[in-house]
Amino acid sequence: MTLRYLTIPVTAFQQNCSIVWCDETLDAAVIDPGGDLLRILAAAQQHGLTLKAIWLTHAHIDHAGGTGQLAREQGLPIIGPHPGDQFWIDGLAKQSQMFGFPPAESFTPTRWLADGDTVSIGKQILNVRHCPGHTPGHVVFHSPAAGRAFVGDVLFAGGVGRSDFPGGDHATLIASIKQRLWPMGDATVFIPGHGPESSFGEERRSNPYVREH
Repeated sequence: MTLRYLTIPVTAFQQNCSIVWCDETLDAAVIDPGGDLLRILAAAQQHGLTLKAIWLTHAHIDHAGGTGQLAREQGLPIIGPHPGDQFWIDGLAKQSQMFGFPPAESFTPTRWLADGDTVSIGKQILNVRHCPGHTPGHVVFHSPAAGRAFVGDVLFAGGVGRSDFPGGDHATLIASIKQRLWPMGDATVFIPGHGPESSFGEERRSNPYVREH
């Protein structure tokens, strides 16, 4: 019984939407459905998965733009992010205009998340860490059993998330990475919101923004 996942870059921003599932039950959650919903649904169908939930790391348009429509059409609960991102959810329509995205449907999360919470899909349980800095309500999903973390826009291979958006703060972001991500272990592979996967150990060694001298 293991957690499996598939990452699908969506939208013009090439945002990494991930479908995660329990290989025993084939129940699945979609992390950050920013858009291109037909591609996401086709991938789920191809793997014989039953979508059960939407999990959000944060509410920027490229991560959350398709959430309202997907939840409505598929009857899915919206889990996350942390309440600190309420103002980003409120501003989704404005964000979609600003960045040339299709109009985003408004939504209210079924369940807000806080640091130390857990989410489950099938027989898989993932830990939730609140990692502000990129946005105030950003969360990360961690499966210790699978050695994987879905970190949204907190950390990238060779980079870190932007902190110049409203509610962002660079010092807070760096603290989130060092205090919340590093304890997950060097061997943990993370799936960022954009670009290739890496490991926390690799970033501690080589990432110029957070490496340990």
